[in-house]
Amino acid sequence: MSAAYYNEIDPFAAQWLRNLIAAGHIAPGDVDERDIRQVKSDDVRGYTQCHWFAGIGGWSYALRRAGWEDDRAVWTGSCPCQPFSGAGRKKGAADSRHLWPEWFRLIGECKPSTIFGEQVASKDALLWFDSVYSDLEGAGYAIGAADLSAASVGAPHIRQRLWFVGISSAIRLQRGSAQGSEKGGALGLCGRHLTRFKHYGNPFAKKIKKGSIWILSIVDS
Repeated sequence: MSAAYYNEIDPFAAQWLRNLIAAGHIAPGDVDERDIRQVKSDDVRGYTQCHWFAGIGGWSYALRRAGWEDDRAVWTGSCPCQPFSGAGRKKGAADSRHLWPEWFRLIGECKPSTIFGEQVASKDALLWFDSVYSDLEGAGYAIGAADLSAASVGAPHIRQRLWFVGISSAIRLQRGSAQGSEKGGALGLCGRHLTRFKHYGNPFAKKIKKGSIWILSIVDS
């Protein structure tokens, strides 16, 4: 089976994914245009990588740039932000586009070793992340998160986003080191509980300690 699975409901974005795959810009794989609510765990078990709400393949492209090989297992997803965005109707969990429960259903059934995710960094989204954190921790994942601005990596705009990573309990973490137990470009983590990163209107979010400290850093090796 192909290395990567891309789930994207928008036909235009889905075709863009196919074009990028054909051009070799993102990991080779299959594009599925079904709604995530129609996808069963057996549909994706054979894939090394699964990219949910795939858009135009930003996660696959970013992972490659970070040194994450196409044949290295990972799940990624950027759940729809409209239910939690300040520019939206702010329906939150009542919005039909609140699809974290569906993604978590598949996570629980397939148990990927590493999960990367992203969400808008609004007050409502921080409440959303409380649920995400609780669900993943209950499923045996260690969680780290950072509230980062696009300006913090040189872009000429703010675009504040909450980025998170979940590492399965099947992967041992090396406590006291900023490097994770896995090799390659990733978020290095240590500690037991989440350090919350809260947006204060600047590219470098302040930290709020909760339990033991997570150390997060970008690892290049």
